[in-house]
Amino acid sequence: MSYDFSQFGCQVFNDTVMREKLSRSTYRSLRHSIDDGAPLGPEVAEVVASAMKDWAVEQGAAHFTHWFQPMTSFTAGKHDSFLTPAKDGRAILEFSGKELIVGEPDASSFPNGGLRNTFEARGYTSWDCTSPAFVREGTLYIPTAFYSYTGEALDTKTPLLRSNEAVAREALRVLKAFGNTTATRVSPTVGAEQEYFLVDREKYEQRLDLKLCGRTLFGARPAKGQEMEDHYCGRIRLRVRQFMRELDEALWDLGVPVKTEHNEAAPAQHELAPIFEQVNVAADHNQLIMEVIREIAKKNGLACLLHEKPFEGVNGSGKHNNWSLSTDDGQNLLDPGKTPYENMQFLVFLSAVITAVDNHADLLRMSAASAGNDFRLGGHEAPPAIISIFLGDQLTDILEHIAHGDVVEQTPSCILETGVATLPKLPRDGSDRNRTSPFAFTGNKFEFRMVGSSASIAVSSYILNTIVADSLSQIADRLETCADFDAEIQKIVQETVRDHGRVIFNGNNYTDEWVEEAARRGLPNFRNTVDAISAMIAPKNIALMEKFHVMSGAECQARYEIMLENYCKLVSIEGATMCEMSRRQILPAVTEFAGKMAQSYSRMKDAGVENEAVLNLVKQLSGYITEMERITGQLEAALDTCTGITDHFEDAKYHRDTVRTLMEELRGVSDRMETMVSAEAWPIPTYADLLYRV
Repeated sequence: MSYDFSQFGCQVFNDTVMREKLSRSTYRSLRHSIDDGAPLGPEVAEVVASAMKDWAVEQGAAHFTHWFQPMTSFTAGKHDSFLTPAKDGRAILEFSGKELIVGEPDASSFPNGGLRNTFEARGYTSWDCTSPAFVREGTLYIPTAFYSYTGEALDTKTPLLRSNEAVAREALRVLKAFGNTTATRVSPTVGAEQEYFLVDREKYEQRLDLKLCGRTLFGARPAKGQEMEDHYCGRIRLRVRQFMRELDEALWDLGVPVKTEHNEAAPAQHELAPIFEQVNVAADHNQLIMEVIREIAKKNGLACLLHEKPFEGVNGSGKHNNWSLSTDDGQNLLDPGKTPYENMQFLVFLSAVITAVDNHADLLRMSAASAGNDFRLGGHEAPPAIISIFLGDQLTDILEHIAHGDVVEQTPSCILETGVATLPKLPRDGSDRNRTSPFAFTGNKFEFRMVGSSASIAVSSYILNTIVADSLSQIADRLETCADFDAEIQKIVQETVRDHGRVIFNGNNYTDEWVEEAARRGLPNFRNTVDAISAMIAPKNIALMEKFHVMSGAECQARYEIMLENYCKLVSIEGATMCEMSRRQILPAVTEFAGKMAQSYSRMKDAGVENEAVLNLVKQLSGYITEMERITGQLEAALDTCTGITDHFEDAKYHRDTVRTLMEELRGVSDRMETMVSAEAWPIPTYADLLYRV
């Protein structure tokens, strides 16, 4: 059965539906708000609400919800019905302009970093008309921003919307300096690749660690991992193929333009990639992708794992944030064209990005920091925690020639020689790809590869928007007041190479040599989340956020507190889960197995057969049981200690240095025992069960 592509976006209140359901004047007013940021009048909101309700009811909706994104990496919303009782005992369906525009969820029940007390509960959700409403499972979802009663942003969407305005404003200033009179709007665009694991649902339900923490806290490595490199882009299993088909159709109905899907490098790992969209819509769609992926997996007897490192010893998962800037007159501002050495506008925007990344590497690193991502970053599967930029040899060479005042000659186009006469001759790109770089130029965009698979892309996007807005603002100041425009551009590029060229690295970021070289260059290396998130409250970064009205100092402080608190909570949950699995599953099972082996030894001895190997196995297991019991007790005591630490930063350090160290020790003992007991005796599904039985 094939998909009817005319149904794409059939569950979305998109432009086609708006044209059909709204009068011409109402449609124009709404489009003016969407495209130009104009305020939406209450009269217009009332008409739009009525039309949206009628359309949603046609799609089978009986409820509506203000869909928002609190600082939990998940989405939220309370569901209200359209139903209103009439005096005659019947019911009518109503949905007002006020209900469309504003909602009132409980603000103190979400992470707020001290902005709200428990007794100060009022918060507001405000309709974001730039992201289309949609119907899902009988409910009209209205994308909204989330604020406290005192006006602070309590979500990830609001800073993103503010940063969009900031970078658009500064980019337009630069474009006007170049004489562009046709562009009236600049939009950051993103295509977010999403990696994930699929495991059998029955096996998943037998693993408390997967259910509560999203990753395996115990598990010996299987005999075969990803060493044979046979899973990447390999044949998709039939069960997974069916899942992917249903996932495509569900997302297409919601207007999510998913394009690419394939097996990733690790066994049971896969990737999905959408087409580029305006960053706010892309962020909403990525949240939808994560939600729908879990639901479709469950319907197919599978469980989707979005944790950054669900399995030790095989690759973890991330999402690659492919970011660029586009104008409403059809330009991609990061497209070098066929002659990048002559494209001064491109080189100026490229210089702005390089400067931004070097000046604010700490913020960019912070935007990818999480307890889960700490297991992934720096391994031979993801970029290290050092921020650097890959440009490729061609662009690097052009910048260096300009910096030294040399004449840049056109690089002859190359043809890829395959040595096979029947294969077509292919033009070779100007630069290779570098999958080890955290921030790589890939032809007409930058790919930020550090973002964790479970994270909202809104955070990394609003950081990137803001730091580039800062660079563009400084460049615009210079271009708007310079006496010699061409000479000023030359200076901008030269100064970028001279002052910020240290951040450009085209080699292998996975090597120890690069870590040493980065230190010599003075590049920061925040190896873990606890160290990285302090960037959120650095005075220079608070000043930056306030300068562009992306966040206030109070909002920055709140996010810092939330990140610390979330880190502690996640590690505590993992530690408590390990203790429960240790005491209630692993220790009883291994003790029983060791007892049976001891009985076997006694029977053999009574029969006149002494087998030292069996006796040694019992002794080894007995020693490990004692050691596991001891470490479990230490971990329980450490978790109790955490409850008495009132300073969030000190608490986070204790979780990182003490709790996680004990967790590693506990896992080590358990994993050794797993390799010694029979498959029947081991109480939880193994890595081989999870990775190869889908």
